[in-house]
Amino acid sequence: MLWIASAELASAVSNTGGLGIISPMAAMAEQGNPVENLKNQIAATRRLTSKPFGVNIPLDLSIAGNLISTVMDEPVGIVITAAGDPFIFTGLLKSGGIRVLHVVGNVSQAVRAESAGVDAVIVEGIEAAGHNGVDELPLFSLIPQVSDAVGIPVIAAGGIVDGRGMAAAFCLGAKGIQMGTRFVAVKENIAHGNYKQAICQSKDTGTVVTCRKLIPTRSLKAPFTATLLKMEQRNCSQSELLTYLGYRSNRTAQIQGDLTRGEAYCGTSAGLIKQVVSVKEVMTQLTRDFHNLLSYLQNMQSI
Repeated sequence: MLWIASAELASAVSNTGGLGIISPMAAMAEQGNPVENLKNQIAATRRLTSKPFGVNIPLDLSIAGNLISTVMDEPVGIVITAAGDPFIFTGLLKSGGIRVLHVVGNVSQAVRAESAGVDAVIVEGIEAAGHNGVDELPLFSLIPQVSDAVGIPVIAAGGIVDGRGMAAAFCLGAKGIQMGTRFVAVKENIAHGNYKQAICQSKDTGTVVTCRKLIPTRSLKAPFTATLLKMEQRNCSQSELLTYLGYRSNRTAQIQGDLTRGEAYCGTSAGLIKQVVSVKEVMTQLTRDFHNLLSYLQNMQSI
């Protein structure tokens, strides 16, 4: 969601009871300044909602430190960090009264994040869209193992789009869920219509993991990923893969709608997404189905 988690989407999620998250590069011009863009996105989100929201900062970005300074200056109440060492910025962020959630892909990463002082971990399974952990662990076997290993809240991410997935995650020990792909195919997302429709037309086998020489990445099956797979079969080097990917290939797919020249990140949950709807519709259906399932489980216990 690097290019598309904008103020409009985040505020819509927060206004309907979730926690909206903005990206520093969302809605940014191709050669824009991420720091200035982040300031604009924060200001826009505050105009659109009075509810809490957060900012996602990938720690592998060269400008991560500048982005951290920006959220502390604003300030923003919640920051999600990923793709890096939680010890680098967690203490600094918390000294500014900011709550920190860190994305992890295995138990040892979760334990380390807890030691760094994060407030919660986001456990991401290989079902998730975009970059994933090198261990490629499935979410529903990972949630209970992480829950048993740490004393902080666990948020489940990867392949969840509805109340059934949410209820299952909670039964396994999660205290919350994170959804990405479902919030691409909504009216409030600035993503190109081609990208949204490709998600809605996807099936259970509609995604593929590529780039294992770099970092496992789940995307829609499309001409771009087909080329990536052929390159990997030819045992192309990391540098060749990076050259083909470029810096903004995901922007090309997500913003420009070109799935031939761009990489369209997508989770395995796409097979459950049938149409582009509003954020309110997603949240209403999600919470209704979740509570209905909880009531069903409670009734089963009394039998």
